[in-house]
Amino acid sequence: MTRDAQHEFWYNTRTGEVEAGKQSVATELVGPFETEAEAARAPERLAENARRWAEEEAAEEDE
Repeated sequence: MTRDAQHEFWYNTRTGEVEAGKQSVATELVGPFETEAEAARAPERLAENARRWAEEEAAEEDE
């Protein structure tokens, strides 16, 4: 499925708001996401990913 840039959602890390389409500078955006709900959950996903990566790195160091 081809995504239309106007139908993508972005999470703005500066404002904490979800944006429909790119409205801010790229350095403030996380995404794109297919739905507004997915974009709103971006901080949780980032934290989950960071935690998982830290656990993987710690496991590799123990080997």
